[in-house]
Amino acid sequence: MKYSDQQRIQRIYDNAVKLYKYISENHVSKEDLLNDFSMQWLVTTPLYNIGEHVYNLSKDYKEAHSEIQWALIAGVRHRLVHDYDGTNWNIIADVVFEELPVLIEQLKEIMDK
Repeated sequence: MKYSDQQRIQRIYDNAVKLYKYISENHVSKEDLLNDFSMQWLVTTPLYNIGEHVYNLSKDYKEAHSEIQWALIAGVRHRLVHDYDGTNWNIIADVVFEELPVLIEQLKEIMDK
């Protein structure tokens, strides 16, 4: 299915919010993510989806909202998919616990315009 940029942004936002809500409501810590294989699997699918939608946003849209680090977000997906065994879970934990809330706020601002 072909999505518009707005549809992709909505899907990115929805996946980010659902992941962050799950992590928060279930009191998942960085330590849990670093040491629990099931937690690693749990965060991987939303991050795949977020990265895939980011990768497929139009160049014009990304340029118009250059305050978001689109290439890094798509890069996380690429690394998870193509080098899963080499995944640095410290980086993924930082993404989930530190960068995801920032992305959610940035997306809210874009969507509210």
